[in-house]
Amino acid sequence: MLKGSLVALSFSGAIGLTFLLLGCGLEEYGVYWPLFVLIFYVLSPIPTFISRRLSDDSDATSNACRELAYFFTTGIVVSAFGLPIIMARTELIQWGACGLVMAGNSVIFFTILGFFLVFGRGDDFSWEQW
Repeated sequence: MLKGSLVALSFSGAIGLTFLLLGCGLEEYGVYWPLFVLIFYVLSPIPTFISRRLSDDSDATSNACRELAYFFTTGIVVSAFGLPIIMARTELIQWGACGLVMAGNSVIFFTILGFFLVFGRGDDFSWEQW
């Protein structure tokens, strides 16, 4: 099961990056400004990693550190969707490129969510078996 989910996550990540690169590299679009959303892909899991490292493992319904991490992650994800729209509104990129980048954003962020759902369940998973 774990290997199948790893393959599925890799495949969906490749599909999302393909959408992003199509939004940049197709001849009618031809600008590479949308690649700045890659920064948001890197930044989005960092608050969750930090909160899991710092928070206690209590089963409380509300954890302030985790809630703050969700808030920052939501801001990063919304910014990743807002940047292509702003670029399209200022005519820096075309609307077709904006649509492809938004499709890529959706796939990549669902891939990141899937990573946390598959590999973030417990500490019994070890990367040494790979």
